[in-house]
Amino acid sequence: MTESSSQNANVVAEQLRAWNAKAVAEVIQFRDETTIVVPRELLRATAERCREQKALHYNLLTDATCVDRYPHEPRFELKYHLVSIPRREKVRLTVRLSGSDPVVDSLVPVWPGANWPEREIFDLFGIRFNGHPDLRRILLPDDWEGYPLRRDYPVQGYRDVPNTAELFKKGTTP
Repeated sequence: MTESSSQNANVVAEQLRAWNAKAVAEVIQFRDETTIVVPRELLRATAERCREQKALHYNLLTDATCVDRYPHEPRFELKYHLVSIPRREKVRLTVRLSGSDPVVDSLVPVWPGANWPEREIFDLFGIRFNGHPDLRRILLPDDWEGYPLRRDYPVQGYRDVPNTAELFKKGTTP
């Protein structure tokens, strides 16, 4: 990278705060990585700003993922990893969502490459994305119950599994 990540964090945070004082809830520096926590209602506008503003120019979304912090609230942390190719810098936008209302605006209008990662997050965590063009399951069958990457999801799932322990007891024949 061309400059230290702490300088990068200051530049990005200052640019976003100059645009909207409420756009940056928190800036986290950890192991030379910059995370900017954004309020849910400003996610799409902040992402558009990161992409369109010449001083920032984050023109590539490399990944989107989610973390379930159950039993803590806000329960979910949605993370978007951005890269500015011309500036050779990275930043992560994070949005915290409550477990009772895990809904956020989709970033597909900003970065079309967010389509499948957001579908995967929906499929595995149950986060809903407003304005997503095709929000449906992508990995699991349509009739799957629940969201398997949630920390409160039963290890054995919700489906009925036959008890085979009786078959393996000594002296039992099937």
